Amino acid sequence: MIRHTVFFTARDPDDRDTIFAGLDILRANPHALKLHVGRNLQTDDIPGPQVDFVVYGEFADAAQMAAFKAHPLYAESIRIVRPLRDLRVSADVLIKDEGD
Repeated sequence: MIRHTVFFTARDPDDRDTIFAGLDILRANPHALKLHVGRNLQTDDIPGPQVDFVVYGEFADAAQMAAFKAHPLYAESIRIVRPLRDLRVSADVLIKDEGD
């Protein structure tokens, strides 16, 4: 299994609702085992930058994640979000079993 986590920040705080809507359309993409889109609650008291949004997905394998990224909803999300975001950080973790 691949766990895919992506963090986003808005360039302009006034665009947060539009960015969230653009990310949220990813939930209709059928090529994920799980897909969550959320706003960061920003409850961490450690000083420094905070991200605005987190996208978390689970994929059976690299082929399923590639199918997710090839789907038209993924392209539509990019079209909406990319011009409005500042930061995008992505991490993919291969999980061999739940004990890893």
